[in-house]
Amino acid sequence: MGGLSPVWHDVECAAYAADLDLWRTLADEAGGPILDLGCGTGRVALDLAAHDFDVTGIDSDPALIDALRGRARARDLRVQAMAADARAFELGKTFALAISPMQVVQLLGGPDGRARMLAAVHRHLRPGGVLAAALANPFDDWSETESLPPLPDVREEDGWVYSSTPVGVRRAAESFVIERHRQAVSPSGEMTEERATIELDSVDADALEAEAEALGFKPRPRHTVAPTPEYVGSDVVVLEAV
Repeated sequence: MGGLSPVWHDVECAAYAADLDLWRTLADEAGGPILDLGCGTGRVALDLAAHDFDVTGIDSDPALIDALRGRARARDLRVQAMAADARAFELGKTFALAISPMQVVQLLGGPDGRARMLAAVHRHLRPGGVLAAALANPFDDWSETESLPPLPDVREEDGWVYSSTPVGVRRAAESFVIERHRQAVSPSGEMTEERATIELDSVDADALEAEAEALGFKPRPRHTVAPTPEYVGSDVVVLEAV
């Protein structure tokens, strides 16, 4: 959703591909235009557009939207992209499918933020349209002392080498806070470092379905994205607009 420069967004998110088959399958089933919530630099939106789907992406970070637009032009792909908050947007069109990949729903600031997002999405779905939202699913089993994968996410761009290593996870009152150590090495070998924190709301599939039912959605069967050595798995809640 926002707060990441395009390069760090790419370092930490762009290599993830375990969920792409699911989004393609859901897009095939929907048979209509798709809204990508928290689209970032276009990891999913560009993939769907490359498979001839009509895709609109929104993200609250204008820098990420600019990067997506540039990549779509470079690949001659048609993706409508605009800077907008998933909790408050008006696009003037409706969709057959809205997707929320990679735990975007857990970046909305708790139940009130999710309710606002659900209401906004419902306004933009056709009757019978679907919202599919990924939720990180292993958090209940994590402890504050559990080790995260030691290998960093690495990306090289224009002679710079960027790496981001997850170094800790801790529980907050109603969330999980993931800490990352970021390093950037310039072509001349100079290094800069920073610490970054990512806070994900602690919400499971049952809770999200209950919140959605109160706002005009009907749960459909869920999907699961299996974990990989580098990334946690997800439960994907599927909600039909009624």
